[in-house]
Order: sequence, then C-alpha cells, then structure tokens
Amino acid sequence: MIAAARFGSRYAAPAAATGTLLALSLSPAVAEAKAEPKTDINAVKKSIADLIEDDAERRGDGTSLTGTFVRLAWHCAGTFSKVDGSGGSNGGRMRFDPEASWGANAGLGIPRNALEDVKAKHPDISYADLYTLAGVVAVEEAGGPKIPFRLGRADADSGESSPKECGLPDADKGSRQNTTQHVRDVFYRMGFSDREIVALLGAHALGRCHTDRSGYWGPWTFAENTFSNEYFRLLVEERWSPKMSHNGKPWEGPDQFEDSSGKLMMLPSIGNLISANHPKYGSDMVLVQDPAFRKVVELYAKDETAFFKDFASAFSKLIELGVDFPSTKPWYKFW
Repeated sequence: MIAAARFGSRYAAPAAATGTLLALSLSPAVAEAKAEPKTDINAVKKSIADLIEDDAERRGDGTSLTGTFVRLAWHCAGTFSKVDGSGGSNGGRMRFDPEASWGANAGLGIPRNALEDVKAKHPDISYADLYTLAGVVAVEEAGGPKIPFRLGRADADSGESSPKECGLPDADKGSRQNTTQHVRDVFYRMGFSDREIVALLGAHALGRCHTDRSGYWGPWTFAENTFSNEYFRLLVEERWSPKMSHNGKPWEGPDQFEDSSGKLMMLPSIGNLISANHPKYGSDMVLVQDPAFRKVVELYAKDETAFFKDFASAFSKLIELGVDFPSTKPWYKFW
C-alpha cells in the first residue's frame, strides 16, 4: 500500500486510477497463481514408474506397459499438423471419440485405464500431461535418455476439436515408393526432418506388436523393455525374410518379416514379396531401403549416444507440438 501511495503521488494520479491500474496489472496474475494447482512432477513420475514395475511383475511373461506408454504418448501427439495447428497432445482428446475409436489407437485403452490410478493419486495433473509424461517415464525407466518435459497441457471436454482424419502413420502403403512418401508426409506435416524421423522410429526398440490390435505379431528386439540402439543394429545386420508360419501353423496374419530365429519382426519392405499377388511394404524396412534414411540408421547402429541425443530432442519436440504453454514470465513483469 505504501508503494502504491508513492506510485500515485509521484505521478499525481488519482487514487482510484492507481487502484485500477494495480488491480488490472497485479490481481489477475496473483489470482491465477493461487488458482493454479501445483503438481509434483517427480511424485507423478515415481507413480508411473511404480505402475510399470508392478504391472510387469503381475504379468510375469517378460512384457510390460513400457512400449505401450510410449505408443500412447506418440499417438496423442502425432496428430499435429503445422499447416493449421490442429491436433497434438493438448486436450488429451484420445479419451473421446473419434480418436478413441481410430484403428491406429487400437489397444490404447489399456494404458489409459492403467493410468487412472496415477490420476487418482495426482488429480492436479491433466490427462494430456499424464499421457505424454507416461511415455517420457517409460523411455527413461527403460534405460533411455532423459527427455525434457514440462507441464502445461490442458484437457478438452470432448473430442470435437480432434482432427477429422487420423493422420498417424500406416504400416504399409502397398509399394516402397508409396510407403516411403507416406512416412515422410506424416512426419513432414508435423515439422520433422529425415534424421528426426529415423530417431523417433527408434522407439521400436521397446514393446511388441499384438495380433488382437494391429494384427502383426512379435517384438522388434530381444529386449523389449530396454531402450537402446538395438533396433537399428538389427535392421542393418540381421537377415529378414517373410514370415510363413507361427507356432507350427501357417501364418494367417498380415504380411510381415522375421529374423532367422522367427522370434523378431519387422514391417515388410521392397524386394521381398510375401506372395506374388499380395506384395507388402512397411515403415520399418523402408528405413534401410531409402538412401537418406539408411544413412541415419547406420549411424545410430554404431553410435548409441548420437541416437539417444537425437531421440530425446525429437521426442520432446513431438509431445509439445501444438501446445500453448502458459507464460513463465514472473507475475510482476506485466509490461
């Protein structure tokens, strides 16, 4: 009050005007600061990490929520378009249709439901922040790089603001040329470079495909709960052939490739037709067929440090696309 009086006296401003100025300049910021819940991000991260560990122990089969949480974060954010600013992780819209019903999001009700326990423990965090943070924690707990993350995503009340079309990458588009262009179209729409594309697809080091979701079967690596550059090494060094059988029976799922052991999978590519009538091409093997992509794959296969650095940057960028974060300017800097 003394400062206010001196402010008014110094500039010979009427007391009412001074009060109005202070009310306009200071009160809203203070009110906003008081109203904004404080989320203990470290506590939330611990709850997510505990959830992953507890769930893995209950399963007891070597699988976990790790890869699924990364997929959840990815698919929440991967709808963004730099053309019109639509999509992105803001809103947490996968809780609603149409996103909840998109084929690309099949099976993601599992991680969303699992995270309800974390949401109950930390009600101040938005679903949009929670879903993306789950992907960050999954990567870090799996031995991956530390990923820059900040809170500030808001929740939508419905799916009305969701993009009209899915926009997430398909497994294949029928030919090497079409699939390669499709991969680039999807990622370029979000503002990523070829190097960032390859880095982000390195997340296939985690998790596996399920026949009851995508139709495909199997993990990409033998350590599906460990984040590493193994995905790239296998792409370059392993010999991949069309999958013809599964557990002693003819394979009836969509065309895919397998390693020499039959236990790992890759989405198919040019030059290896599974049948004369149904050639298939996919976003995994395209990375070693396209010269620009392959150059990056070979780098990451040899240099895990470079991969970790690039992935952390690209993944942080991905989950922030389209998010209008609150200003971090101190409340007293109102000019």
